[in-house]
Amino acid sequence: MTAKTSHRTWAEPYKIKMVELLHMTTRVEREKAIRDAGYNTFLLRSRDVYIDLLTDSGTSAMSDRQWAGLMRGDEAYAGSESFYRLEEVVRQYYGYRHLLPTHQGRGAEHIMSQLLIKPGDFIPGNMYFTTTRLHQELAGGKFVDVIIDEAHDTQSSHPFKGNVDLAKLDELVQEVGADCVPYISLEGNVNMAGGQPFSMENLKALHSYCREKGILIMLDATRTIENAFFIREREAAYAGKSVKSILREICDLTDGCTMSAKKDALTNIGGFFCCNDDELFQRAKNLAVIYEGLHTYGGLAGRDMEAMAQGLHEAVMEEHQAARIGQVRYLGNKLADAGIPIGLPIGSHAVFIDAKRFLPHVEQDSYPAQALAAEFYVESGVRAMERGNVSAGRDPETGNNRRPALELVRLTLPRRVYTQAHMDVVAECVVNVFQRRKQIQGLKMTFEPEYLRFFQARFEPLAKNN
Repeated sequence: MTAKTSHRTWAEPYKIKMVELLHMTTRVEREKAIRDAGYNTFLLRSRDVYIDLLTDSGTSAMSDRQWAGLMRGDEAYAGSESFYRLEEVVRQYYGYRHLLPTHQGRGAEHIMSQLLIKPGDFIPGNMYFTTTRLHQELAGGKFVDVIIDEAHDTQSSHPFKGNVDLAKLDELVQEVGADCVPYISLEGNVNMAGGQPFSMENLKALHSYCREKGILIMLDATRTIENAFFIREREAAYAGKSVKSILREICDLTDGCTMSAKKDALTNIGGFFCCNDDELFQRAKNLAVIYEGLHTYGGLAGRDMEAMAQGLHEAVMEEHQAARIGQVRYLGNKLADAGIPIGLPIGSHAVFIDAKRFLPHVEQDSYPAQALAAEFYVESGVRAMERGNVSAGRDPETGNNRRPALELVRLTLPRRVYTQAHMDVVAECVVNVFQRRKQIQGLKMTFEPEYLRFFQARFEPLAKNN
């Protein structure tokens, strides 16, 4: 006789102290709102959104201790005590010698790109990210994708689709020379690949290779705490280790990082640049004075640095990461069980819907992911984000759409914001749209800004087929 396995209900490791009331809309109101927004979910007004899954950047709920920290903020222009408290926490968990606060992650990306890239350089990375690649290009460099092939396949079950393909990296280095490769851009839990982690085994091999070639490893640490969670879960050698210790080991194998504190650190604004090299840090401080602010505030208020320091303490807690990633999996599993084509394995911060498989009748230059995101909003007031042809932009040499292998809609979960009931509503929305997917037409772009077009581009529906 087989013993029954007991099931324990999972619940969030926090209780709700304050709520924000939402504005409920009708379908007619949403149809007008999306038209007025040019079918770009970035241009919707937040008051017209019911469940906002556009991004997890700066949208998380801060804790009572973080809000209390706002009152503690030292707003001195120079030498703020809040800076030194943040510096202590970053050194504790990330281990880097030098910290430079920035207003957000792209401020750190700009400074790093200006410091390390010269015209004609090549910057390999485990898949592009939009702002990262643009800063590299504006500094005169060229991004080269060296992620493993499995990352471009939404149905691959590879547990570490964020891994660097060392053969691809070596092929680039052999072709252009190590002197033209200032650093490799290594992202934790690769966003554009569906929130997929790299393994510690892969990082150690990368570290060995880069030391031999004299190439720096610069970490995009935005979601690296979440990456550490996956390493503990999926690499047998790390099963008994804490998320904190794995995070520190990751950072110890790299030379510096950029950070958007609006994700892992649970704040509404902020970021930082870190490095271990004294001379590089002196140059970074000089650039910060020009673009961000004095090196002890970097474009942030003291209260923002206080919230960031406290947020990092909370972000490395095991129960927080289990709940955060658990809620993403809850939504992903509901969609997968309903037959929705999603990216696998389910990642850390979002569920990614494969728009090519959802809308196979819409060709890629008609922006199927953009059209699908707009349709989700019309259906139930759920705001999602396109991560495909629009986000990839145009090839600067040919002017053509880049047409990435992945054409995705991202349902991004803010941390500690929504309940499981909200996730049920989202799943119902997606299933309803899936049932009428053959009726959905593509879009044509009517306005395209020069840079990062996905933020501000406008569209209109293609004429329906007769």
